[in-house]
Amino acid sequence: MTRFRLTLEWDGRGFMGWQRQAHGPSVQKALETALHEVTGEAATFHAAGRTDAGVHALAMPAHVDVARAITPFRLMEALNARLRAQGALVAVLACEVAPPGFHARFSCIGRAYVYRLVMRRAPLTLEAGRAWRVPRSLDLDSMRAAAALLVGRHDFTTFRSVHCQASSPVRTLDRLDVVATDAERLEVRTAARSFLHHQVRSMVGALVLVGLGRWSVARVGEALAARDRSALGLNAPPDGLHFAGARYPDLSEDFTVAAAAFGTAR
Repeated sequence: MTRFRLTLEWDGRGFMGWQRQAHGPSVQKALETALHEVTGEAATFHAAGRTDAGVHALAMPAHVDVARAITPFRLMEALNARLRAQGALVAVLACEVAPPGFHARFSCIGRAYVYRLVMRRAPLTLEAGRAWRVPRSLDLDSMRAAAALLVGRHDFTTFRSVHCQASSPVRTLDRLDVVATDAERLEVRTAARSFLHHQVRSMVGALVLVGLGRWSVARVGEALAARDRSALGLNAPPDGLHFAGARYPDLSEDFTVAAAAFGTAR
C-alpha cells in the first residue's frame, strides 16, 4: 500500500463542496470515482480542509492510499484523464509518494485562503462565480483597520456558522490582509492553523460593510466581543473564496500558490 500526496485545483461552482454527500456532487466523490476507474479500488481521499458549495481551491493538499503498483506521474495523468471524462472541473496539479506519517488533514499546521472582490457596476462575465462583485469602491484603509482587530487569538462565535461542529469557537488568526491587486480588484488574504465553518466569509462580509461605510471600524470589534452570531451583519457569498494552500511541519514550504501570494509571512 502506497500513500500518495496530491495537490488539487478545482472550480467549486459544480460541487456541493469537498466532502462526499448523498444529495449532490462533491470533489471527494469525483476523485474517488476516478480512482476506482483507474485501479478498481474503493479508497478514500483526505484533504487538508473542507470547502462549502461554490468554494474553489487553488492548491488543496490531499492524500490517498493505493494498493496497486503505480508511479505518481501515471496516477496523476490517469486521474486527470478520468476527471476530464466525468466533466469534473478538478485537476491534480502534482502527485508524489507521501513522506512517512503524512496525513493531509491531521499533519497540517497552517491553512490559507484568498477572497477575491471586484468593485464595478457592470456584471461579471469572465469572473462570474469566481469573485464577489461590489457595485462601488471600498475604503481600503478602513477595511485594513477593521481587519487588524480580528488578528490574534479570539472567540470567533460571531463569525462562525450556527451549524459549525468545532468543539471550540476560539481560533488564532495569523493574518488578515486587504490587498488591492488593480484599480477595481481586491483580495482579502488570511491564514491560520484552522478556521471555523464560514469564518472567512463572515469576516469578509464585515470588512465589506466597513468598506461601504455602513459599519464603523469599531463595530467590527464590538461584533467580535459580542460572541453572538446575530451580531454579524453580512456573510459573503462563496463565489470569491479560494483555498490557497497549506503548510506542514515536515515540508519546508507548502503554500504552493499561496507562497507567492502571501510572501514569507507566517
